[in-house]
Amino acid sequence: MRRYIDCREFPSEMKCTVAIAADSEDELVNAAVQHAVAVHGEHDTPDFRAEVRKAIHVGAPPA
Repeated sequence: MRRYIDCREFPSEMKCTVAIAADSEDELVNAAVQHAVAVHGEHDTPDFRAEVRKAIHVGAPPA
């Protein structure tokens, strides 16, 4: 089943509106972490990846 993470759920100064979706949870986490590192200045750590996994929803992001 499709899964997604929506940046709008994480308040930030930049008001990011990116939503990332994938069929695989691992693929989604990798893409979301790459986005968070490149755009939001996060660090790719095991703890951060665990937090990202908690933010995963099943289905498609809302419009």
